[in-house]
Amino acid sequence: MAEHRNPHPATFEDLLAEGASAPTEGWDFSWFEGRATEARPSWGYAVSMAERLGRASAVLDVQTGGGEVLDFALARAAAPKPPLLTLATEGWPPNVAKATALLRPRGVGVVAAAEDDPLPFADGAFDLVVSRHPVRPHWDEIARVLEPGGTYFAQHVGPSSVFELVEYFLGPQPDGVRGARHPDHERADAEAAGLVVVDLRAERLRMEFHDIGAVVHFLRKVVWMVPGFTVEAYEQRLRELHERIRAEGPFVAHSARHLFEARKPD
Repeated sequence: MAEHRNPHPATFEDLLAEGASAPTEGWDFSWFEGRATEARPSWGYAVSMAERLGRASAVLDVQTGGGEVLDFALARAAAPKPPLLTLATEGWPPNVAKATALLRPRGVGVVAAAEDDPLPFADGAFDLVVSRHPVRPHWDEIARVLEPGGTYFAQHVGPSSVFELVEYFLGPQPDGVRGARHPDHERADAEAAGLVVVDLRAERLRMEFHDIGAVVHFLRKVVWMVPGFTVEAYEQRLRELHERIRAEGPFVAHSARHLFEARKPD
């Protein structure tokens, strides 16, 4: 999310309408400029991905969203040597269309594939598999499509990410929900699939929501935060949060991110 500029002057109804009408396709967060902020992890995932793309020959981006991160990384990697083959998967039809339009000029094929389906590629097809914020990593499939010596390089969402906001709407969550996506569990699952974890770093990062429209748009865009979220269903809680932000300043939450790099043994 972009740096905050000035509080957004509008009525509660206006802010709700803006948040409810903004397009949600892809992972472009420029709409939040001046309305919400999120600190970035220290490792700079997209830039680090670009460095690896420049050394790879066959690349798969799993759950590419709207293709924005891959597009950025390919643009940076093009100078040394773009990969000979780059493919991406995506399961949500609006994002498939957006990613196809964005990535086709770079020669990237986008394959429509549901997130829980097996990857539609041959064993050992790629020397690099990347993913930014997959809903869940399917380790057996990642290991299968990597060639021996290949690398999985990804940024994952960690446990209890933005749970200050989640629990504002849903109430306290059980330990099993709060602890989901823990990097230690993912390490164990990756190793069980035959991968060797070579780097795993985790950070919690400050987020600020400066108006209720930003909250509404965020919950519509990141749909798994508050499943089934609608303005109508949560209007009273939204109104209370709007008044709180006006009186006390931005609503503060914390995202959880971890960098994950694993290698398939030779």
